[in-house]
Amino acid sequence: MVIDSNAIFQFFLSILLFPQLYQGTFLQFAWGADDQFWIMLPKRLFLLLPTLAVVASSWLCIPTLLTVVFRSKRVEFIMAFFITWWDLGKAIVSFWGGVFKFALNFVGALFGLLKIIVFGVWSVIQEILFLPFRVVRNASQSVVASSVPWIAVFLTVFWCIIEAVIFSYVTSPLVSDTLSNITGEQLSIQLLRIPLFVFLFFVVLGSYSVLSNLVTVVKDKKIGAIVGIGVVEFIVLMVEVVFLYREFVDSLVPWFAQYSEGFELGIFWTLAIACFAWFGIRSISWFLFAAHGTPTILSIIQGKGLGVSSSREPAKARFVSFSTEFFNKIKDESDWLKITGDELLASFMLPPLQVVGGMVNMCLLFVTGKHLFQLPFTTLDSIMSSKSLLDYHAPKVKAAKGAKGEDL
Repeated sequence: MVIDSNAIFQFFLSILLFPQLYQGTFLQFAWGADDQFWIMLPKRLFLLLPTLAVVASSWLCIPTLLTVVFRSKRVEFIMAFFITWWDLGKAIVSFWGGVFKFALNFVGALFGLLKIIVFGVWSVIQEILFLPFRVVRNASQSVVASSVPWIAVFLTVFWCIIEAVIFSYVTSPLVSDTLSNITGEQLSIQLLRIPLFVFLFFVVLGSYSVLSNLVTVVKDKKIGAIVGIGVVEFIVLMVEVVFLYREFVDSLVPWFAQYSEGFELGIFWTLAIACFAWFGIRSISWFLFAAHGTPTILSIIQGKGLGVSSSREPAKARFVSFSTEFFNKIKDESDWLKITGDELLASFMLPPLQVVGGMVNMCLLFVTGKHLFQLPFTTLDSIMSSKSLLDYHAPKVKAAKGAKGEDL
């Protein structure tokens, strides 16, 4: 029987180049060019990288096995060879599981981020909605805790505004007729009331200031000042009674005449009732709030300051004051974002690196007979930097070269 040497050579060559028997079929199937998109996409995602790793490792097996003849410690090398294939298999399975793990982590991180956004938006809306109540609360606390009688100041100004509004309405016809007689033109009462209100506001406020100075000099028992300011106060009384309160009393005459026949008030009783009205209104408002509010207003107008001293630093006001619980929640969520981001990055990077690490181990097994990585990777910290890997394996390489020199 004649044995064809060419056929034998081709048989051994086909065994030696065994990856050619399946690499084309595997790669074509993993690429899925002729498949539909929903089939092609998972093939390329789950099968392409493992197929490339298996094909590349198969080609590396050829020179690796051929060097067994020349290597020392062949048994250990053969064991490392099979362990490398075992690690590659674990890496491929870890790659498939890692893809699903990344998908789950991504969905969980997405829901967590959505929860943080909703919580943040709702907290900001809640803080803005309650801002007016917080401003009122802070203002009330400041007013109550302050040594300055702000309530009395506000009431005094408010009462001066009320008197100015009332007397503006009562005296508008009289002032309009007077100015019309002087100018010869008919003036609009509506336009006249605005400057009249401003004028009467300062008149009423000035009346309280004169009364405040009179009380001050009476307490100090300065006879000359008492007489001088008393005369000024009497003139103020007559001005307000004649021009303001008299008009107020005249507006009440129809009400008096409604309940009496032939009613005539007369100039004396008109001025008397106006004086009583002035005295009663000034007394009530003075003892209730103006006695404390007017001196403060005068100090502000004269630029003397309020004389408030406090050793404590004033609290800085913020437009939106978030609670401590809100900031603690944001801090916790920020820590969660950092941890989740690291986990998401690790779950994205580790699956393909498992397979790449298996191929690198196969290459290093052929070159040095050792593994570079410990598979499978569990965390990003288990993947050492390139410099650390070189520094870690450099002594082993030098030791291996020294051992070969000694053997020679």
